[in-house]
Amino acid sequence: MKHIPNSITALNLASGFIAVIYAANGDIVSASWLILAAMIFDFLDGLSARLLKSYSDIGKELDSLADVVSFGVAPAIIVYQLLSRSVSLSVPVFTDGLAFKSLIVLVIPAVMPVLAGLRLAIFNTDSSQATSFKGLPTPANALAVISLAIADHYTGFSLFDWFTGSAAALIILTLVLSLLMISRLPLLSLKFADLKFRGNEGRFILAGLVLISLIAFGPGAAPLIIPFYIIVSLLSLLFWPEVKTA
Repeated sequence: MKHIPNSITALNLASGFIAVIYAANGDIVSASWLILAAMIFDFLDGLSARLLKSYSDIGKELDSLADVVSFGVAPAIIVYQLLSRSVSLSVPVFTDGLAFKSLIVLVIPAVMPVLAGLRLAIFNTDSSQATSFKGLPTPANALAVISLAIADHYTGFSLFDWFTGSAAALIILTLVLSLLMISRLPLLSLKFADLKFRGNEGRFILAGLVLISLIAFGPGAAPLIIPFYIIVSLLSLLFWPEVKTA
């Protein structure tokens, strides 16, 4: 029984690895669904560890290694593919007038896994983040990326077409998400200590907003999840300050 959490973490890592392969081959939609699967495994490994009271230093390190692949490297390759398409550059070429484009296409996505790794290292050594977050969690970073790919594919809204085809928008998104991961911005932990409304106000409001949006707009609401998360977290600090340490 004690090996169950680590086995689930291994499924997270395997999903992330396969997502990397799909993303590297240009299938960003399949890669996005695999990253979503990795998120589910990431949730389940923590849940199973708590239920089974099976904690270990190896499990903690394995979880971070899996997360940097699934939620740092894999979404960064999706960004790379989108950025390459936006500037019509199938392969980086450092000749003539393509050198600058090639450099941007390679360097900007690379920022994401580097800062994701740094964020995880900080998290593992910061005892103040045991029950709340400081900085954007790596799964939230990945969700912000894949939600755009999924919304664009399944809705065809012109806004998503424009965003995923705009080099400037993709660069800004990548840098903002990457910097948020290593920021000290206080954000809600989504772990419920109990199901009472008091003490979980922000979590219930966030769940309600996401559910209503998905019902109303379907996959097109997916890119709203992370903005909702950040806004509700900040509002929680103002109106329900006890939530941040709940």
